[in-house]
Amino acid sequence: MSAVVSETSVPVTLRSGVGRQKTILERIVDLPEMPLEGPLVDPYGRVHTDLRLSVTDRCNFRCTYCMPEDEEMDFLPTRDLLSVEEIARVGAVARRLGVTSVRLTGGEPLIRKGIVEIVAALGALGFEDLALTTNGTGLARLAAGLAEGGLSRVNVSCDSLRPGTFSAIRRRGKLATVLGAMDAAEAAGLSPLKVNVVLVPGENDDEIVEFARFARETGRIVRFIEFMPLDADRRWRPDLVVPGSEVLRRIGEVFPLESSEVDEDDPAPASRYRFADGVGEIGLISSVTEAFCGTCNRLRLTPDGAVRNCLFSDEELSVRDVMRDGGADSEVELVLRQSVWGKLPGHGINDPGFLQPRRSMSMIGG
Repeated sequence: MSAVVSETSVPVTLRSGVGRQKTILERIVDLPEMPLEGPLVDPYGRVHTDLRLSVTDRCNFRCTYCMPEDEEMDFLPTRDLLSVEEIARVGAVARRLGVTSVRLTGGEPLIRKGIVEIVAALGALGFEDLALTTNGTGLARLAAGLAEGGLSRVNVSCDSLRPGTFSAIRRRGKLATVLGAMDAAEAAGLSPLKVNVVLVPGENDDEIVEFARFARETGRIVRFIEFMPLDADRRWRPDLVVPGSEVLRRIGEVFPLESSEVDEDDPAPASRYRFADGVGEIGLISSVTEAFCGTCNRLRLTPDGAVRNCLFSDEELSVRDVMRDGGADSEVELVLRQSVWGKLPGHGINDPGFLQPRRSMSMIGG
């Protein structure tokens, strides 16, 4: 069964403004019929099987590419956050719609009260992959409990292997704590462990080869991420992007690389490369210079229950409001379908009219 969904049939609200709500609804109405059965598919044939679920907008770091150093952030009050039960309910609906992977994000997800309970609730739903991205500060303490709850693996953000540079970029915390957290995660069975490195020229791009050596020595997968226009300070500019191709060139001059991609249509965001001698692997997430929108299979849920079909879009539909207004699971499902059906073919970062999203990365969830 399928049907065209009219504006009057939409049981959702968009707290960021009626104008943007009409934009997404007009797209839904103007496009061919939106399927009401089967997987979460958009008008371009992309099937969405990956949910990025943010559990908090708060963070105990103030990274230069994400949050202001001293300015007070306008964090969400606790009452506006999805509860453990609400998160589990959306997760259950998503699972029935074919979502196989969930990644918990923030802010810093490990400072969310009840994070182990959240993991356990989602772990009980039978996702093929349940992962979490963290800055590592609380990981050593929680790793065993998270693994017992069903967490499969973690990505640990670490932008420098030099204590001074780490402090300059992160503005909080200590490198030794983060490196120790990686050991604790692996000891708890949260592997393969990936290390996320956001590169910014003049800050840490002189450590590219050093991180490649770290990958070889530890067996951890280091992923180099281009600086994206999602920082709260809004200092992003195209010239602050270290292209993935440049990373590949610099590493290849020291440690020859070869592609380890097994499927060119793989929706994973990272392009994978192994060292030619077989010792280790790296990944490149080139969201700006080599957009992978054509194979994107992700939808996002913000801490306050807004569904977003693209990291760089301002359009949101609220499942929290539906649930708190007494809506049925079928209405939650409809919100997910509508969001995905309103997705554009690409993020448009390199288009002349591109505007940085109003919410920064920590408010959306990475």
